[in-house]
Amino acid sequence: MSKKLVSMNRMITETCEWLQKKINFRPEIGIILGTGLASIADKIENPVSFLYGDIPHFCASTAPSHAGKLTIGMLGGKLVLVMEGRFHCYEGYSLDEITFPVRVLKGLGARTLFLTNAVGAMNPEFNKGDIVVLTDHINFMGVNPLIGPNDEKLGPRFPDMSEPYSRRLITLAEKIGREKKLPLRKGVYIGVTGPNLETRAEYRFMRMIGADVVGMSTVPEVIVGVHAGLEILGLSIVTDVCIPETLAPVDIAEIIRIAQGASPKLDSLIEEMVKAV
Repeated sequence: MSKKLVSMNRMITETCEWLQKKINFRPEIGIILGTGLASIADKIENPVSFLYGDIPHFCASTAPSHAGKLTIGMLGGKLVLVMEGRFHCYEGYSLDEITFPVRVLKGLGARTLFLTNAVGAMNPEFNKGDIVVLTDHINFMGVNPLIGPNDEKLGPRFPDMSEPYSRRLITLAEKIGREKKLPLRKGVYIGVTGPNLETRAEYRFMRMIGADVVGMSTVPEVIVGVHAGLEILGLSIVTDVCIPETLAPVDIAEIIRIAQGASPKLDSLIEEMVKAV
């Protein structure tokens, strides 16, 4: 086994053992929260929280509105692990570092992963504040977290990506949306590295190749989640509309404000999903 894989396995084991000593239970579901979307963490019952800086081998989250805190507790009658903030390529982290929490989540025994993010929408039917249930993605980051030696204990050399986002969970989300009268969109996410926002020509190209929304995260975590055998649901909040013909400068503070304003309805959907899976 390569030195890289030996090091990765050792790090996963050390982090899992550190957390298990602190919490003494195994979470069933992991939730990774995106920009401005941390309010679901306030609904956790009997929470136990750790700053990322205190967790072995975790990075620091430097993105705006990412608290950099791991919270474990009860939500919807299930044990969940919630990441209040994630890591991004534009922060200078490697894909191994960005996706390491997904490996830890699997190592702790979880079977399901929910990911949220804030996105720009190229689909003209989407509006600010809409919830988009991700049906697929396009990796436009130019990198892949699975490049390099593979450990079959972590996942297969050539993982199948025909269903990165669980059809079962998508159908369940739609059912809950109808029951709660919560309008949901469905769409394809394209992942880019950032940190700059896109040009008019780039938005036009992304829409042309089949993307509905764009963001700077999620894709690496989903690839590793599929590799690890997790069942995955991706949920986006539209925070800006990226129609090339009417494109205007984007205020990051406004993006965060819109995400936070849409959080209550997203929280409601996530809580019902946790109960149902």
